[in-house]
Amino acid sequence: MKIIVLIKQVPDTTDVKIDPKTNTLIREGVESVINPFDMYAIEEALRVKERMTGMEVVVISMGPPQAVTALREAISMGCDSGILVSDRKFAGSDTWATSYTLAQAVKKLGEYKIIFCGKQASDGDTAQVGPGISTHLNIPQVTYVKKIEKLNENQATVERMTEEGYDIVETPLPAVITVVKEINEPRLPSLKGKMKAKKTEIPVWTAEEIGCDETKIGLDGSPTRVVKIFSPPRREGGRVLEGEPSEKAKELASLIKEIVIG
Repeated sequence: MKIIVLIKQVPDTTDVKIDPKTNTLIREGVESVINPFDMYAIEEALRVKERMTGMEVVVISMGPPQAVTALREAISMGCDSGILVSDRKFAGSDTWATSYTLAQAVKKLGEYKIIFCGKQASDGDTAQVGPGISTHLNIPQVTYVKKIEKLNENQATVERMTEEGYDIVETPLPAVITVVKEINEPRLPSLKGKMKAKKTEIPVWTAEEIGCDETKIGLDGSPTRVVKIFSPPRREGGRVLEGEPSEKAKELASLIKEIVIG
């Protein structure tokens, strides 16, 4: 039975540059890495494989040809195989089109027990693709998972992080589980794993091969459009209030009143 991990290759930089004409990230000349949250998804899939017999970890990424390096890194960590979903027709996909495309790839792969994803990608921060995949596949989802309490062939019991603490959630399998960084500590690739990754053949699946409806992929199949992207202006330096605490409190109250009331 398969455990599927969905990963994304993202720019390895905080200095993100935007193409003013296309309103998309400029990726040329920028080193790329596996999305940090996806590393925790990979690690958790490997731990589940170690706990349950007969499991195979398959990692899938949707992206340009260079995303194959992310798949090889995942294999070097211990994943059994990788698949790249790549086609020029996917260019410009929003989160809905991306989740549809990945769901199609999962369907082509066949039977599976769990789909692991990171909670969100560092370059988009939407946290929408994992839930979108569960919708397209019509299977349950549990997001922001910080711990897998129990797991058997048919059901998982997990701790789901919330702002107030956590929830205990039981879900039937198969299901989509998105994880947070608190769930584990990702392992380092082994020498044996690196050698395997170098030799492993990574198949590339196109839109036609995974049976995509071309009206649902790429820019034309995306119901949302990025109208404009810009970097926020730098924050100006704050104002330091001088004097005794009582004097500063009065001045601060006066400033707040001026801002609020005018």
